[in-house]
Amino acid sequence: MTTGPEQALPEGVIELERRIAAPPATVFAYFTDPERYLLWQGVAAELDPRPGGVFRVTQNDSGYIARGEYLEVEPPTRVVFSWGWEGIEGLLPGASTVEVVLEADGEGTILRLRHSGLPSDTACQIHSYGWGVGLDQLVEVTASAG
Repeated sequence: MTTGPEQALPEGVIELERRIAAPPATVFAYFTDPERYLLWQGVAAELDPRPGGVFRVTQNDSGYIARGEYLEVEPPTRVVFSWGWEGIEGLLPGASTVEVVLEADGEGTILRLRHSGLPSDTACQIHSYGWGVGLDQLVEVTASAG
């Protein structure tokens, strides 16, 4: 039996996956609790994890601010929020969507992140890199927390 090539992602979509050495409920909190969010990404966060609630993270000291709103919050397995950048043309606040799915894997979690609605290949590359660095940091933070 032969297998076909890996299915290409639709335009404007990136997907990342990490295994995290913590249960889904613990990992979920790192996407909904501002103090925990800042342990792996950003320097300031305003998070109101309910549908329609604010998602606003100052990414660094240069003032890059990601803003959107929570669209779906299903503890401890799924969170969806809109995403964009304050003051940056091309990807305004709320213009794209981030979906995080957490699946139990023994004592750990498989985290799958899908960011859709990105406006260009360059935006896909930038966000793939940024989320990748962030998720790698999340893996480290949760490993040292347990």
